[in-house]
Amino acid sequence: VQLQASGGGLVQIGGSLRLSCTASGRRFSIYGMDWYRQAPGKQRELVAHITSGGSTDYADSVKGRFTISGDNAKNTVSLQMNSLKPEDTAVYYCNADLVYYNNHDEPVAQKVWGKGTQVTVSS
Repeated sequence: VQLQASGGGLVQIGGSLRLSCTASGRRFSIYGMDWYRQAPGKQRELVAHITSGGSTDYADSVKGRFTISGDNAKNTVSLQMNSLKPEDTAVYYCNADLVYYNNHDEPVAQKVWGKGTQVTVSS
């Protein structure tokens, strides 16, 4: 299973960006997807989480500004980021907690990471 992220870029303070991430592969089921970010010199941090049932959770630093949403049919998760601040500048990574079925038709739990996408907020 692979994750493909898109939507990063350069935006001014107060602007908006929308990130998307799509999972692809054979025979898998996703039970949760996340967005993480990592700023230079800092540890990777969880930004937002969504379960397959639609429950969401956010880091305190982005509550009220970011919205995570998912489309189970398309295996896609999006992150709408509004009122962006310089401290939101980071590489953003999507992550999926899923189960896939191996060649023996056995379920295997896996945590899959997408390649990061750069978000830069400038004045």
